[in-house]
Amino acid sequence: VQLQASGGGLVQVGGSLRLSCIASGRTIDSTDMGWFRRNPGKQRDFIAAISGRGGTIRYADFVKGRFTISRDNAKNSVYLQMNSLKPEDTAVYYCYANPGWATYWGQGTQVTVSS
Repeated sequence: VQLQASGGGLVQVGGSLRLSCIASGRTIDSTDMGWFRRNPGKQRDFIAAISGRGGTIRYADFVKGRFTISRDNAKNSVYLQMNSLKPEDTAVYYCYANPGWATYWGQGTQVTVSS
């Protein structure tokens, strides 16, 4: 599975961004997918996950009410809508796919929230 993340950029505090992650190499309709982020010098943080059919969604507490994960299996894609962005949301965001036997990672997309 190859994953291509996009949609990052520079945004002001309170702004919004929508990250996209397109998978190739296999269909993802039975694959759990999600997002992590990593700040420089910090550990990787779980952000959100969505099950293959979208029936189960999990969020980290610090993004609940601000971020929304979704998927479009017809487009082999998963999305992360990020609203009310804060400076501490600045990080490289990575999508992942877990079909059950391994975890695959995208290359990351930089999100910078300026105050």
